Amino acid sequence: MPNGFIPVKKILLLLFVVACSVITGGPFLWVAALSLRTTPEILDHPYSLPLHPHFGKFLKAWTQANYGQYFWNSTVVVVAAVLLATLLGAMAAHGLVRYPFRGNGAVRFLILSGMMLPPQMMILSLFQIMFNLRLYNSLTGLVIVYVATQLPMTIYILESFFAHIPQDLFDAAKLDGYGDFEIFWRIALPIGMPAVFTTALLNFIILWNEFLYAVVLLTDNSKRTLPLGIMFFMGGHQIDVGMVATGLMITILPVLLLYSFFSETMIKGMTAGAVR
Repeated sequence: MPNGFIPVKKILLLLFVVACSVITGGPFLWVAALSLRTTPEILDHPYSLPLHPHFGKFLKAWTQANYGQYFWNSTVVVVAAVLLATLLGAMAAHGLVRYPFRGNGAVRFLILSGMMLPPQMMILSLFQIMFNLRLYNSLTGLVIVYVATQLPMTIYILESFFAHIPQDLFDAAKLDGYGDFEIFWRIALPIGMPAVFTTALLNFIILWNEFLYAVVLLTDNSKRTLPLGIMFFMGGHQIDVGMVATGLMITILPVLLLYSFFSETMIKGMTAGAVR
């Protein structure tokens, strides 16, 4: 192939990367620009940059638009659900891998079948269960639902990692007098911490943006999570586009910061169990 074609390929590749960056990052940059402008400015000049940014809108949204309460609700629910789902998922994955029993495959199939069903098919039954247990319209009930829905994915990821831990480590621990729980806490969990941490981050990102279960299971304004609060804010303030964009940025920033700091750790954790 002539050498003259090499720069052309590089240019095309660069244009492709730039196009992908614009497609994926463009909406975020657009929302960020809108969050620093007032609604009259947006309506008068919709495509202008925030030459005079209004940073005070974030304080106004946090205090007057009740986003502070929504942020706190999301934090409590998501952190509690992530901790429980990760811990229970790690214990279940370790048990399925290290302690085979009759019906192991059937139990694994039942657990992982939760990943095959779309949330829309489960929402009615979850609503009836939460209502009968008197957990409807409560943050505790939402935490339980989040844990139940995220357990299959957590077990699926961690099981493949725990399966690659050498059995000799567990045999040596038994010879040293370790019990089953001690083996999990002192050997399996520390060794599997990269995968556990990655799973926790994935669960956090998914649950932080979760909307369907929250909109069905929560009705009180004081118990709404951030995605739910933004929807109701849009319904009650359809003209205040700038304040809605500010609320979206408040929702996006925690996930963006987490991914910025721990993206490399997530990639390492996802590939840690791929090679023995």
